[in-house]
Amino acid sequence: MAVETLPKPTIPITTPWRGAFLTSTPVITAATVCLALVIASAIAAPWLSPHDPLLLAPAQRLKPASAQFWLGTDGYGRDVLSRILYGGRVSLLIGLGSAIFSIGIGLAIGLVSGFFKWVDAVMMRVMDGLMAIPSILLAIAVVSLSGASLMTVMVAITIPEIPRVARLVRSVVLSTREEPYVEAAISLGSSLPKIMRRHLMPNTIAPLIVQGTYVCASAILTEAILSFLGAGISPETPTWGNIMAEGRAYFQIKPSLIFWPGLVLSIAILSVNLIGDAARDLDDALQAASAPGGSDGRDGGLEPCGGG
Repeated sequence: MAVETLPKPTIPITTPWRGAFLTSTPVITAATVCLALVIASAIAAPWLSPHDPLLLAPAQRLKPASAQFWLGTDGYGRDVLSRILYGGRVSLLIGLGSAIFSIGIGLAIGLVSGFFKWVDAVMMRVMDGLMAIPSILLAIAVVSLSGASLMTVMVAITIPEIPRVARLVRSVVLSTREEPYVEAAISLGSSLPKIMRRHLMPNTIAPLIVQGTYVCASAILTEAILSFLGAGISPETPTWGNIMAEGRAYFQIKPSLIFWPGLVLSIAILSVNLIGDAARDLDDALQAASAPGGSDGRDGGLEPCGGG
């Protein structure tokens, strides 16, 4: 008598990525809302600003908060609220641009260094040398040599972040290149660009997203420090650091000149860092779920990213 064999039931794989990532906890939800408000206000600065942020009005200098000037005016009679809104555009642009450039360059260096040992021996010593120099001093040196401009400041902030990204990618590549599916691709004669694109790069995406949030927050803070020290963008350009740098001369008589831009800066950096921490926890949970014997509902692990 033939016995009908029923197919083995499959258990759906659920991962944290399918959930609402940015609203997973009340803290992350609040951080997401705050960051969204900061970004939206910076984008909409031309429509939200009640006054020209560059307009000098000596007769209106150091005015308190009023219906005309919601956050008062600075030492040159410029509206503080308008300068904070426009300052967010520059500060966020530098943070995002530095994160993109450092990840792009660090990814290329890390991929090559992790795959070729002879390149790794030379390139990692260069990266170690850059990491040995304090990032602020290196950024000040670059700005001093090239002059203060938006692109110069962005490059000065990007250079110290490249070694951290490169070492992160290198560590992922060193562990991934020993996997059987990568060795099989090499044995079958797959080209190097194809191996990197299909088998190595997909494994670096999640760590780079996490690292990118930290680089963005660090770049925003570094730009504020450079501007506060007078080594950043020209003082007439509104940035959060420039606003605080100009307000320190009047701190005893009007501390709000430093308080309001400092508060917005702190909210932006804290929100980005909280989202980065949540992304890191999410990445750890995914790695635990994809490991053999993990909690993915199967006996074995998940198929490696880009597996052939």
